[in-house]
Amino acid sequence: MRMTFLGTGGAVPTATRDNTSLLIETGQSLLLVDCPGGMTQKIFKSGYEPKQVSAIFITHLHTDHVYGLPSFVHSQMLESMQVKLLGSEETVNFCLQLLDLFHLRKDKILYRIDPQPLSHGLQTEVLPGILVTGLKVPHHSSSMAFLFQTPEGKILYSGDTPVSEDVCSQADNVDCLVHDCSTPSRYFEIFPFLKTMHTNSLELGLVAQKSRVKLLVPCHFFSDLDFSIKEVEQEIRKNYTGQLFLPEDFQVLEVGRK
Repeated sequence: MRMTFLGTGGAVPTATRDNTSLLIETGQSLLLVDCPGGMTQKIFKSGYEPKQVSAIFITHLHTDHVYGLPSFVHSQMLESMQVKLLGSEETVNFCLQLLDLFHLRKDKILYRIDPQPLSHGLQTEVLPGILVTGLKVPHHSSSMAFLFQTPEGKILYSGDTPVSEDVCSQADNVDCLVHDCSTPSRYFEIFPFLKTMHTNSLELGLVAQKSRVKLLVPCHFFSDLDFSIKEVEQEIRKNYTGQLFLPEDFQVLEVGRK
């Protein structure tokens, strides 16, 4: 599988890091995970075409993960195709309301959204050979992690979340864990409310080591706080000895069985 990081930052973008989103290429399918702004251009910039996207996954309904969906659908309005929209029931319903605000499900819109809410722990065949399990995570009532299983391997994508037992229990048999790593641990002491919303780099290293993660990809870095990615790496490495990839926007990572 080939992952392209369209964005790796938190809610506040910078010149080098935009809101977190991800493309997963597996077989003949292209999956989009989260949909902040500028998605059409980002997909082109990554060497793909938007019409290659077969399914859109939204982790939760916070603004920086979903606000670009109407613009993306509008940009493809003349493409006669059907694309699946997946997430928790709350997320999917919210997305449909958002599209309806801009009249993007009218007959004149040829790009059709097929809503498919996921239930916690239930495995679903989204596309031929692609299985997805949604896992509830404690960031927001709508939040859901996704376990992608394909013939090439498994990717577990946490979305925004503090440490979750459901995610940890699935992590030791996956080829790659892409996980919230918003700040170094010192900011969790300054802003204690973060402990119920996100994961810091020190605890992510502990969790990854305990869960025997093969390849760890920290993501969702808070660009509005003053720290370096080197500090994040050093904290993770205090406990985690496995493979580590710290992505930048538009970097590509290949994972899975050869």
